[in-house]
Amino acid sequence: MARDILTRLRCPNQEIALVEALVANHLRFKDVQGMRASTLKRFLRLDRFEEHLELHRLDCIASHRNLANYEFVKAQLAALPPEALKPPRLVTGHDLIARGYLPGPAFARILKQVEDAQLEGWLRDREAALGWVEEHFAPPDGAPRYSPKRTRPA
Repeated sequence: MARDILTRLRCPNQEIALVEALVANHLRFKDVQGMRASTLKRFLRLDRFEEHLELHRLDCIASHRNLANYEFVKAQLAALPPEALKPPRLVTGHDLIARGYLPGPAFARILKQVEDAQLEGWLRDREAALGWVEEHFAPPDGAPRYSPKRTRPA
């Protein structure tokens, strides 16, 4: 609905995209205190997050006046350095290919699970991440090396 209205008003595409993101994500704040670390960090690194946060603050003030989630997010942003929100990748698609994995849709799932483990603090270096991938995804045999089981690294 927002896209249709803003398009009719001839707003710039960049502004339309921002408003769409604000609308799509505004209710996510209600869950921030219960989010997994990886989910919260991905949320906090949304483009122009400061605008999402301000919209949430204004929404709270205009309705229930409870700023607990706003304060929680502000504290998380203050406590987490940028490299904790978006750390350098431990594993890339090139690493998977070098280890015999076949390129395809499974790559994205594997890389997301590695990043989840990294954001959760379970994986801290490249060697551990590569070992974790080989442990949790089917061994090389010429077939795609993806299995949907999702487990925490030891």
